[in-house]
Amino acid sequence: MSLSTLVTSPSLRRRTFLSGSAALGASLILPSGLRAQTPKTGGRFRMGMSEANSTDTLMPGAIVGSMTHLINGSIRNCLIELSPAGELVPELAESWETADAKTWSFKIRQGVEFHNGKTLTPADVVYSLNLHRGADTSSAGKSVMAAATDVKVDGDRVTIVLDQANIDFPSFLTDDNFVIVADGATAEELAAGGAGTGGYSVGRFNPGIDFVGVRNPNYWKEGRAHFDEIELIGIPDPNARMNALMGGQVDAINKPEDKTLALLASAPGVNVVSIPSMKHLIFAMRTDVAPFDNPDVRLALKHAIDREAILNTVLRGNGALGNDQPIGPANQFFDASIPQRTYDPEKAKFHLQKAGLSNLEVELSAADGAWAGAVDAATLYAEHAKAAGIDIKVAREPNDGYWSNVWMKKPWFASWAAGRVSENLMMTLTYSADAKWNETFWNNARFNELLVASRAEADTKKRAEMMSEMQLLIRDDGGSVIPAFANWNLALSDKVGHGEIAGQWDNDARRCTERWWFV
Repeated sequence: MSLSTLVTSPSLRRRTFLSGSAALGASLILPSGLRAQTPKTGGRFRMGMSEANSTDTLMPGAIVGSMTHLINGSIRNCLIELSPAGELVPELAESWETADAKTWSFKIRQGVEFHNGKTLTPADVVYSLNLHRGADTSSAGKSVMAAATDVKVDGDRVTIVLDQANIDFPSFLTDDNFVIVADGATAEELAAGGAGTGGYSVGRFNPGIDFVGVRNPNYWKEGRAHFDEIELIGIPDPNARMNALMGGQVDAINKPEDKTLALLASAPGVNVVSIPSMKHLIFAMRTDVAPFDNPDVRLALKHAIDREAILNTVLRGNGALGNDQPIGPANQFFDASIPQRTYDPEKAKFHLQKAGLSNLEVELSAADGAWAGAVDAATLYAEHAKAAGIDIKVAREPNDGYWSNVWMKKPWFASWAAGRVSENLMMTLTYSADAKWNETFWNNARFNELLVASRAEADTKKRAEMMSEMQLLIRDDGGSVIPAFANWNLALSDKVGHGEIAGQWDNDARRCTERWWFV
């Protein structure tokens, strides 16, 4: 029984690569305390998952929530993988190269089979990337692939031509929107999982209930996918997840509440890990809906929250202060010189007056299915805002269906984002005007101009200046109230072995089923 906090190392900071190395090593990188452990094959790994919804789908580009993200990472691969240290690692692409950061060539790995026995070809890659292109696609990856003017097979390679240079483009392809599926797979097949190239094939998928994966005996990665079977069980209630682990019904749980970490750590046979991350918690305002279409109303609400109280009370200090923009200290172009916004009811009143208001009444939708503690944080926020003459009515929403019925539907709602090692990718996916996940419906012409221009800027100093201005624009004009960056929390049976746990996304960067084993 132990509580471990893994400190983000400097190596988590993004490293830009214009060409990839040729081979994926078979060995695992283990922290010193685990080097004596040898991964073993076998067993049925059971994990209790938050954010399981009856509307869940496995369609690439439409996956929302930790359970379906983990399923996606269990059954499919991307062209490029992120190592736990944040480095770009060849996956289905053996290597990549460019002469101008505009035309990219990816050599596709040979000898890889889909679960149905089909051999991976460059045509599969072209088909998969084209799922996110075109006027009719509803994919969250559309805002990235819209820059591709051509995606074509070139022998054993795939060539992608962009409309403008983008030195970050390989890191964009680590995002699990861009998993590779079989050429010609139908939307119905993909929504149910279909045949992937990952460590596990689909045995059963009941949206919002459970998933069973069966180990792929022909998995091309040596030293990965150790379990015979994996079972992911939807348990949205955090107390029920905790009790299932402590009672031995599951071997691990994701997103245990910060207030329960000490209790879990004291339980026999349970290990708790809290990992600093780029994950940020959000109260997102739709800037296309009154009163949030007024920038002074947005600023009033940003000054009316006590971020330190949220961090210390709800997160129990397991995180860092947010500053109403999505780029954090682990990012290369994080601008630490931007002043930290503090709780200031008088400034909130000032901006209300500029908006022509003496007081304000608004509704904030929240559910613990959005993030553990969201309802408590919203309630605390409402208390903070009273001093500024702002009456926040907290609407407690059902966990089931939150991401389809509340997120981006209600005018103001709790949300979160995992963060990305590429600042440009993070902002492209969630703040560009045409992004499917632009949850605040924000459209700032200067920001959109900088977002495109910064992709081609090779001068690091100039690029940092662009990134700084974009962070300021989101902070001061955008619709996101971001109180904190939260640690990724996991609780595991001490029978589960693992190497270095990645902090880029939840659940060991959505690869825990592939990277972990029973000791």
